[in-house]
Amino acid sequence: MQKCHKLIYLVVLALGAASCSMNKSLTGSKAIIGPLSEKTVVSEGSLVYGLPLTVIDIEIETERVVEKPGPYSRFAADLLGLTDVIKSENELWTITGITLRTHEEPDPEQFYVIEASNFFQTNVLAIRKSGLIMDLNPELYNSLGDIDQNSRKDKIRPGISDLGSDEYFQSRKDTLYRIVNVDTAFVRIPYLVEKKQKLSIDQLAAKAAARLMELRDGKHLILTGETNLFPQDEAAIKEMNRLEKEYTELFTGKIVKDKQRFSYSIIPHKNESGSKVTVCRFSDSVGVIEPGDKSGLPVNLEFIPEMNTRNLNIIYGKSGSATSQKYDKLFYRVPDVVNVRVTIGNEVRGISRKLIYQFGEIIRLPANYIIGK
Repeated sequence: MQKCHKLIYLVVLALGAASCSMNKSLTGSKAIIGPLSEKTVVSEGSLVYGLPLTVIDIEIETERVVEKPGPYSRFAADLLGLTDVIKSENELWTITGITLRTHEEPDPEQFYVIEASNFFQTNVLAIRKSGLIMDLNPELYNSLGDIDQNSRKDKIRPGISDLGSDEYFQSRKDTLYRIVNVDTAFVRIPYLVEKKQKLSIDQLAAKAAARLMELRDGKHLILTGETNLFPQDEAAIKEMNRLEKEYTELFTGKIVKDKQRFSYSIIPHKNESGSKVTVCRFSDSVGVIEPGDKSGLPVNLEFIPEMNTRNLNIIYGKSGSATSQKYDKLFYRVPDVVNVRVTIGNEVRGISRKLIYQFGEIIRLPANYIIGK
């Protein structure tokens, strides 16, 4: 029994000696690692680094469909027998895709400084390669891309430039009289006056319909072989199809589609867990609008963290402050897995799993701790 007590005593002494030796190796460098504040005086040779911050880049791809009635829409049924035509101008927007991406940048509220009076061994480079800390590199922002210049709402303006008639004015001759004084009498001398009169919308519609029917008849004769003239290639038929489409659109109207992209950057915060963040609003008639405009449905991001890092050692506790700890241990941030849900109104459009640093924890490890060991 006495031998057992002696053995335990020797083990305690050995652990105490090892602990003192380890503490001496860590604190022997006299390195102080703490948050960078306005009152901090950074000495020469100090190292300043920041913890990463995750930014959500959301790209909304939309399609705009513009319907414009033709100038002869009210004559379509009488001249061509067409009833399903566009009667009024209309604009319809739809969301065809939403893309979520992330990038990291230094958190302006999480800057730290390493101050050492002599040689200091650290694995800052290893932790930086792992993405847990970041140096202050301005080249990061040069790779984020430029604003898309094709995201203007007034990109397309469909219109009619040709009314499809072979003439727009008709000549009219009138006989006028001029009174001439001859000796003691007045003589009326007739003369002709030619005037140009603009064709009415009814006349223009009739001429366009006649040219359209002639074009269809000519194409029919070529395709059935009832004419002596045959085109050398398909270019003639393609041109006839293009002209037929343009003449038909004078009566049925024109539909134009285009795609536009809108990009936004959102910085999520930990206190927004479970709540919705409005990125913009969307209206079927207007498209993407500002968040403050209540005329559309809100496009929201909802952050639901999985809380995988909640059991890690949190440095900011109620019992102490990070500034009071003077050990040579590096601050770094462990990201958490967050389910990002995209909703438009009450409709869920998709859920994506992202690593977001702000929802993780800030912990400390010895500066000479080797990652992977």
